[in-house]
Amino acid sequence: MNPQTKGLWLGLAGVTLFAMTTPMTRLAVGPADDPQLPPLFVTAGRAALAGVLSLVYLLLTRAPRPQARHLPALAVSAAGTVIGFPLFLGLALREVNAMHAAVVTGLLPLGTAVVASVALRQRPSNGFWACAVLGFGLVAAFALLAGGQLSMADGLLMLAVLSAAVGYVSGAQLAKEWSAEHVICWVLVLSMPLTWPLAWHSWPTQPASLAAWGGFAYVTLFSMWIGFFAWYRALALGGTVRVSQVQLVQPFLSLLFAVPILGERLDTMTLLFSLAVIATVFVGKRMPVNLPAAAR
Repeated sequence: MNPQTKGLWLGLAGVTLFAMTTPMTRLAVGPADDPQLPPLFVTAGRAALAGVLSLVYLLLTRAPRPQARHLPALAVSAAGTVIGFPLFLGLALREVNAMHAAVVTGLLPLGTAVVASVALRQRPSNGFWACAVLGFGLVAAFALLAGGQLSMADGLLMLAVLSAAVGYVSGAQLAKEWSAEHVICWVLVLSMPLTWPLAWHSWPTQPASLAAWGGFAYVTLFSMWIGFFAWYRALALGGTVRVSQVQLVQPFLSLLFAVPILGERLDTMTLLFSLAVIATVFVGKRMPVNLPAAAR
């Protein structure tokens, strides 16, 4: 098997692991009428345990240590990907089902492109901005049709998208100097002075189901750690441009996984809006973006 093909298969494996994050988080936190693990505990606990695994990996691979100039980017990446995204997602999933969340968070690739264009002072084309506006409009329309109004949960999901986008862009700057695996590991390790006390403070006071603990174990081991290794290795083997397109199927896979894992029903409206968001992201990522003179 040539490296490009292997990269595509690894990329699909990584996206499949990430696609399970939404239904597994819903399983871990439970709905409002049957709460399971506290969202803050799921957020901090999964990062704390993944941080231990990351520390072992960094020691075994003799990874270079971060310098003082790396700390701001590491802090921003941690705030977005370790704390912000999983916390806002967990809080939202107490109020809406996994399918609803999968449609809204399907905007993440486009949201990341928007944040990157602002942070890097790029000049996206009018077509790019049109796709961005259309994508957010589709999500707002879906939320209105699904719930009759824009709810607090929809706001939390958009905050989750923004948090992850900011964290990804900051981490990408670090990946220019380190391997991407080392970036996520250092982000998790340096977050441990915060994540371990938070996990201890938010330890569940009520018993949770075995299924909820299973969801927590999944997002700890696969969503927070192993999934990144598969994904970054795929990008290295198959090329970023080619492999990153596989990520477009992630929202659709999340919808499918929510059926057997949570027993949710996939209706026509949810499916159509998900496909529309995926198509908008696909077109938007192909619109020209003018780099600043220094980058050129």
